Parts: sequence; C-alpha cells; structure tokens
Amino acid sequence: MSHTYELDAVTRDRVGKGAARALRRTGQIPAVIYGDKQPPIPIALPYKETFKQLHAGGFLTSLATINVGGEKIRVIAKDFHLEPIRDFLIHVDFLRIGKGTRLTLEIPCHFVNEEEAPGITRGGALNIVRHAVEVECPADAIPEAIVCDLTGMDIGDSLHISAINLPEGVVPTITDRDFTIVTITSSAGMREEMAAEAEEGEEEGSVEVPTVAEDEAGEAEE
Repeated sequence: MSHTYELDAVTRDRVGKGAARALRRTGQIPAVIYGDKQPPIPIALPYKETFKQLHAGGFLTSLATINVGGEKIRVIAKDFHLEPIRDFLIHVDFLRIGKGTRLTLEIPCHFVNEEEAPGITRGGALNIVRHAVEVECPADAIPEAIVCDLTGMDIGDSLHISAINLPEGVVPTITDRDFTIVTITSSAGMREEMAAEAEEGEEEGSVEVPTVAEDEAGEAEE
C-alpha cells in the first residue's frame, strides 16, 4: 500500500487567473476537488507542504486527506501543473474518493534479487522494457510497486506480466497480450568476448590444405 498524507486547505471564493496569481503571492496554491458525483470545491493549499508531498514520491498514486472547513475529504491527486521556467507548483487537481472507487494508475516496477539471476552475475545486462505498469485497482489497495523477481533469469530470458504476483483486485489495463516487463541480454562486452572466442576457435580448428603444386612436388621427391 502506498503512503498517505494530510493537507489543510481553505475554500476559495474567487477563481480565475487573476485570483490564482494573487493567491500564489500569499504562499498558497489553487487547487480543486472533484468527482464522486458531487460539485467541485475550489480550494487553496499551503505551498510548502504541498510541494514537499509532490517531491516525496508517489504523488499521483497516494491517497490523501484534505481538511476543508472541518470536513475531511479523501482524495488522490490526478494532475498537477508546474510553472514552465522555474518549476514552481501552480495548480493541483484532486479526485474525491468514494466508497468502492476503483482507479487507473501507473504503478512503478521494482526489480529485486538481481544477485539471484545467473544472467546478470555472468555479466548480462538488465533491459527494462517497462518502468511502470498501468493497472486498475481499488482506491483502498493501491500497490506501492509492481515487484519483479529476477531469481533464476538467465541471458535471453524475459519476465512477462503473467509471472507477476499482483495483489487481489489489481489487474493490468492491457489484457490482450502477455506483455514483457524486462529481459536479460548479453552486454556489449560479453558480445565482443564471445565473438573473439568464436574467432579463436575457428583458427584453432582450421586445417591447412596443401595446393596442387605442393602435392606434385611431394610426389617428385619420393
């Protein structure tokens, strides 16, 4: 389960670009809470605390509680906007979480037991095809990561989504194929070494074939 956090907020009476700029000058961020068949609530959040949560990791996959006028509202951040030049956080959209809410999220892949993968210990390279997997899951059971166990994988092996033990209720959004998450390939150094060994083997196994002239000269000497 991903981590959760809380933020205090106040409702906004005014909306629009001018009101948003004025709000930011006071150290706050405009935001909105929407969804669950309820009217949207324009809110203002403290910049420092919100920016800290953004950079804590998992901002778009973590449930949050926003305290607004004495009401605690469960949400998840669905989108955020940064100022293009200075990277300041300037707006956040939150989706209200209701009973039985299911979410579509991209969950990061974590690769474990590399030391138990013969292909890696022999010098192979980890070729990550997907750094994250999009899944549908219950709002109350968001996985922190898709754990990819590399135990026993050798050079040329691939790990597909069917080999991943997903938590109950979590299903990939791609259902028409058993897609690849990671493969183990030979590294550039290994390929050069194998090519050199193959070349050596060819030279050692070669037999010098005498020419016709050499054969005739040998017969004459006899």
